Amino acid sequence: METVKLYSTSSEREVYDNMAALYAIIMSLECLERAFARDSVSAHDYTTECNKLLLQYKTVSQMISQEELTDFPQKYRLNCPAASRRLEVGIPSTIEHSSTSSGSISNAKHIAEAVQGFITINDALGLNMRSVDKLHPLLTDLLQSINATALIPADFKWKATFRDWLIKLNQMKASDELDDDQVRQLMFEVEQAFHEFKTTLGTTE
Repeated sequence: METVKLYSTSSEREVYDNMAALYAIIMSLECLERAFARDSVSAHDYTTECNKLLLQYKTVSQMISQEELTDFPQKYRLNCPAASRRLEVGIPSTIEHSSTSSGSISNAKHIAEAVQGFITINDALGLNMRSVDKLHPLLTDLLQSINATALIPADFKWKATFRDWLIKLNQMKASDELDDDQVRQLMFEVEQAFHEFKTTLGTTE
C-alpha cells in the first residue's frame, strides 16, 4: 500500500506542524476549561496553565493565515465551545470574573494594586503607548485587581467595559495599535472608572 505524503516541501511541513500545534492547544484549553468548571483543578493552577495556553495560541496564530485560523474549528469539526470562548476573551476565567479575597490586609493590597493600575494605564496612554502588546497586560492586571477588591460590587459596570476592551485587543495582532479615537475613548473610560472606583470605596479625589 502506497504511503500518502501530506507535504512535499519543508514549508508545507511547517504548515502542518503549525496546524497540529494549534489543534493541541485548542483541545488542551477545552479540557482545562471543563476541568475547572468541575472544580477538578485549583484556581491557581488553572490560571497558570490557561495563561500559558493563551500565550502559545497567540504565538502559533501568528504563523497561520487569519482565514485558516477563523475556519479551523469548523473545518476540522472541533467541539470546543469553552475553548472558543476563552480564546475570544483572551484572559483566564479567574480574571474575567470576580474573585474577591477576604481580610483587610488582602483587600488593602488589591485596592492599592487597582489604583496603581489605573494610574499606569493613564500614564501609558499619555506617553502614546498604544500597541496591543503594551496595553493588553496592563488592562488584564487592572481588571484582576478590581475583581479581587472585596469592596467593589460584582456588578461594577466598568468590569464589563474593560472585558470588552480586552476582547477587542485580543482580536488584534500584538503589533497593532489603537487609533486616536480609540485611545481617547479608552482614556475617558479609564478616568471615569477610576473616579467611580474611588467613589465606591468612599474616598475623594
